Amino acid sequence: MTNVTDSFVFLGHWPSAGSFGFNTDILATNLINLSVVIGVLIFFGKRVLSDLLDNRKERILNTIRNSEELREKAIEQLQKARARLRKVEMEADQFRVNGYSEIEREKMNLIHSTYKTLEQLENYKNETIHFEQQRAINQVRQRVFQQALQGALGTLNSCLNNELHLRTINANIGMFGAMKEITD
Repeated sequence: MTNVTDSFVFLGHWPSAGSFGFNTDILATNLINLSVVIGVLIFFGKRVLSDLLDNRKERILNTIRNSEELREKAIEQLQKARARLRKVEMEADQFRVNGYSEIEREKMNLIHSTYKTLEQLENYKNETIHFEQQRAINQVRQRVFQQALQGALGTLNSCLNNELHLRTINANIGMFGAMKEITD
C-alpha cells in the first residue's frame, strides 16, 4: 500500500525527460489512465450525454402531453356518451309511457267496441224475438180465423138450405155488381 500512496504523492515528480521506460507500478498507471479517460469522456461526452438526456426528457414530456390530450379526449367522449345514454334512457322512458298509454287507450277502445257489439247483438236478439212473436201471433190469428171461418161455414152449411143459400149468393152478387158500377 505504500506504493499506492507514494504514487499519489509523487504524481508531480516525473522521471527525467530524456529517459524512456515502462512504469511497472500498475496502480499508478491505471489511475492516470482512468483519470485521462474520464476527463476526455467528461469533456467530449458532456455535450452528447446532455443531448441524449435532453432528447429523452423531450420524448417523456411529449408522451406526457399526448397522454394528457388522450385523457382529455377520453373524458370528453365519456361525457358525450353519458349524455347520449341519458337521452336514450329518457326516450326509452317516453316510449314506455306512451306505449302504456297507447295500450290503455286500445284496451278502452276494445272494451267500448265490444260493449257496442254486445248492445247491437242484444238489439238484434230483441228484434228477432219480437219478429218471431209477431209471426207466431199472426200464425195463431190465421189459424183461429181459418178455424172460425170453417166453423162459420160449417154452421152456415148446416143451417142453410138450398133456397136460403141461393138467396144469399144472389144478394152478394148484387152487392158486387153495385160495387162494380160505382168503381166504373
